[in-house]
Amino acid sequence: MTKKIAVINGHPNSEAFNVAIAQAYIEAARASGAEVRVITVADLDFNPNLQYGYRKRMELEPDLLSAWETICWAEHLVWIHPVWWGGLPAITKGFIDRLFLPGMAFRYRDNSVWWDKLLKGKSARIITTLDQPGWAYRLLFGRPSVNQLKRSVLQFCGVTPVGITYLSVIRNSDERSRQKLLDKAKRLGAGLK
Repeated sequence: MTKKIAVINGHPNSEAFNVAIAQAYIEAARASGAEVRVITVADLDFNPNLQYGYRKRMELEPDLLSAWETICWAEHLVWIHPVWWGGLPAITKGFIDRLFLPGMAFRYRDNSVWWDKLLKGKSARIITTLDQPGWAYRLLFGRPSVNQLKRSVLQFCGVTPVGITYLSVIRNSDERSRQKLLDKAKRLGAGLK
């Protein structure tokens, strides 16, 4: 059976190293028999500001509707993004704010603090690039971007398990060290992880 994978590239710059990481993963996953669809958040035409919160519904732009269709289609979600100021890039956060909505990704229960997880049956992998070693991000800062995306978004909506891969150190990296990072992304893709 062919595994359906959605790769979500959350870097706002189309010339960033994250693009090469995504491509390495995609090529290896396809070579291993997976069907892969790609969402490049920076290429989407949408307002990232959830300006009314959940009080008033904003209509989803066509690019968001298409992205949601891809997320619903996929069995495995691969999120690739850099860590900036400990968190996700603003455009990626806006993508989540606008798309992972009540009634779509989760549903609040009436008169309850509990909710229904509408994305059950999916798994995920977060591949995040850092300008510091992954252990330092984890120990010194508590890995806020991972906590937000893994626990407060994906697991909140029922996606489990969620694997984490740190690709670092990007800043001042040379061609040889970047190739090692690309090889790691290829291994993840080849293993459909």
